[in-house]
Amino acid sequence: MAAPKPEEISHLPMDQLQGLEYCIDSNPSWGETVALGFQHYILALGTAVMIPSFLVPLMGGTDDDKVRVVQTLLFVEGINTLLQTLFGTRLPTVIGGSYAFMVPIISIIHDTSLMSIEDNHVRFMNTMRAVQGALIIASSIQIILGYSQMWAICSRFFSPLGMVPVIALVGFGLFDRGFPVVGRCVEIGIPMLILFIAFSQYLKNFQLKQLPVLERFALLISITVIWAYAHLLTASGAYKHRPELTQLNCRTDKANLISSAPWIKIPYPLQWGAPTFDAGHAFGMMAAVLVSLIESTGAYMAASRLASATPPPAHVLSRGIGWQGIGILLNGLFGTLTGSTVSAENVGLLGSTRVGSRRVIQISAGFMIFFSMLGKFGALFASIPFTIFAAVYCVLFGLVASVGLSFLQFTNMNSMRNLFIVGVALFLGLSVPEYFREYTAKALHGPAHTRSGWFNDFLNTIFFSSPTVALIVAVFLDNTLDYKDSARDRGMPWWVKFRSFKGDSRNEEFYTLPFNLNRFFPPS
Repeated sequence: MAAPKPEEISHLPMDQLQGLEYCIDSNPSWGETVALGFQHYILALGTAVMIPSFLVPLMGGTDDDKVRVVQTLLFVEGINTLLQTLFGTRLPTVIGGSYAFMVPIISIIHDTSLMSIEDNHVRFMNTMRAVQGALIIASSIQIILGYSQMWAICSRFFSPLGMVPVIALVGFGLFDRGFPVVGRCVEIGIPMLILFIAFSQYLKNFQLKQLPVLERFALLISITVIWAYAHLLTASGAYKHRPELTQLNCRTDKANLISSAPWIKIPYPLQWGAPTFDAGHAFGMMAAVLVSLIESTGAYMAASRLASATPPPAHVLSRGIGWQGIGILLNGLFGTLTGSTVSAENVGLLGSTRVGSRRVIQISAGFMIFFSMLGKFGALFASIPFTIFAAVYCVLFGLVASVGLSFLQFTNMNSMRNLFIVGVALFLGLSVPEYFREYTAKALHGPAHTRSGWFNDFLNTIFFSSPTVALIVAVFLDNTLDYKDSARDRGMPWWVKFRSFKGDSRNEEFYTLPFNLNRFFPPS
């Protein structure tokens, strides 16, 4: 038997991911675009409902307050997504709520001056205003780093090798939002997981009028089927005598969103009253803003790959971070109870549908704004049990993580140095946040527990984030360990042409601002 040729064993690295039906600037038909946009909107509901559902009761808020926060969060998500896709990185990314802000926000909720308020409604309003003030001040970090191009300068220390653990852990780092949540209601979660994989992968060649319906709309179809099945179980009394936690995760009528939602309500800035400002709260929130910046950087890289674009040049990445800072400022002004980051699940959906079109995401932003104002209709979709979303996350977060691993093709993985850096960064990126989570669950406070609350919040927030720990470890090791002699092993010859806007002719096609705005903001 003849020895295999080298090209039969290895695969050539590719600047752009192949196999997508529509890339960043190509669009499906209008009907398909609207349906795909609605699918992205439905997926974004998971986080938009989960964060307020957890935080509002801790603040003393009612179901009415929860609905109002969900509506406000969706409204601002829609605005931020439009701003990012038009003037930011221009990548097809949904800008959603971020779990990175949970640590400093919970710290504000437990502030003794707020906890001592006996009236629940007053406590809720005062806590909301304190969170708003902290978000408004902290947003300046991203605005300054972005628009001053300081983040572009920082990104010069990044390489394909250093980015692998960061992007991979944008997906892998969210493992606790996947199967552990599916396990809370397996009779809904596991059928959803199986159905979504079957439609999107095994039945993807099924076509209706030359359209791969099951692959393209696997999420919508499987959610509709399983939601109807969950409603049937609820109506038949299957959960009548089950524990309260099981009912909360399985029943379709436990969210109390539809009955509490107004028919029409338009969110507006300072709707909760004037924000209050506290230096300690703001410092803790700044750590969450830094975490959001790092997680978004990894997500932008993944989105560029799944949209069949080239990696965003340094100044485009920095521009996107600046607009994300504006987004966090809007979060603070409107009172969304969390900051902004790129929605990792929606990035994964680009790969699952094989549609990386920017217009689809802009349509989904329109749905977010529209349904956030029509309260009852938005609340209907928002009452989908979270277990259903968790089943989809198992696939989509994994997809984002594998995009991160795909950057290894530009590096030399026969180098002991590279194996060491990737392995250590990936392991610590998973292990350190897990230690912080376990410690906090047992001690009811993070490992950083000094008399300075802002310092505790800062450290605990940073080390709760897998991509942030991975970036610290990977970039430090990559730029200090034999770095002078390893440029080729790190993938720098491939990476360097995408650092500047004019380094590759395709950058102009993907990242030029609309309305001829590049005349006023010339790219570097």
